[in-house]
Amino acid sequence: MSLPDAMTCTAFDGHRLIASGALASVVLATKQAVDAGAAGPVLIFDDHSSLPVEVDLRGSPDDVLARLPSPAEPDDESVARGPGRPRLGVVAREVTLLPRHWEWLAAQPGGASATLRRLVEEARRQNRDRDRVRQAGEAVDRFMLAMAGNLPGYEEATRAFWRRERDQFEQLTGHWPTDVREHVRRLASRAWDDADVVT
Repeated sequence: MSLPDAMTCTAFDGHRLIASGALASVVLATKQAVDAGAAGPVLIFDDHSSLPVEVDLRGSPDDVLARLPSPAEPDDESVARGPGRPRLGVVAREVTLLPRHWEWLAAQPGGASATLRRLVEEARRQNRDRDRVRQAGEAVDRFMLAMAGNLPGYEEATRAFWRRERDQFEQLTGHWPTDVREHVRRLASRAWDDADVVT
């Protein structure tokens, strides 16, 4: 898995915040906490998606940093390309369509593959804001399930989040451990702000 240079993440030892920031600095702080006897579980979350970040903390700090994923390749949109097949990243997968869809694709300039790529890129551009809102909401859900799933008021807080009941959400998360509460409120605020822009 490759990660962008700008990736930020947050690490927890149980419900206690270890560090938040750039991947390398958070990983080093996490290694230091583990070496000092962190009670655990020790988890690192991608701040954008709240997906767990898997890191091998064995060895010296230099060993740990050397095993971090390399930065991601530039996005296809940022690289000017000439005609012909894309140089990198072409992945063959099965697509199941009705005969009339295949007929329409076959009649398009460049054939089925080029047309499907154009349609996907157009849909990505048109749905960028909605996708960002959905992803921000999913990030809140993932983090709350992982870190607060057993805390009092979790289910009610989840419902309040999706209903955008900010005061109720603040109240329901008010008794959660401080570091977990503050992080989930930041994630929720970002998700609501993104939704406000789109609606």
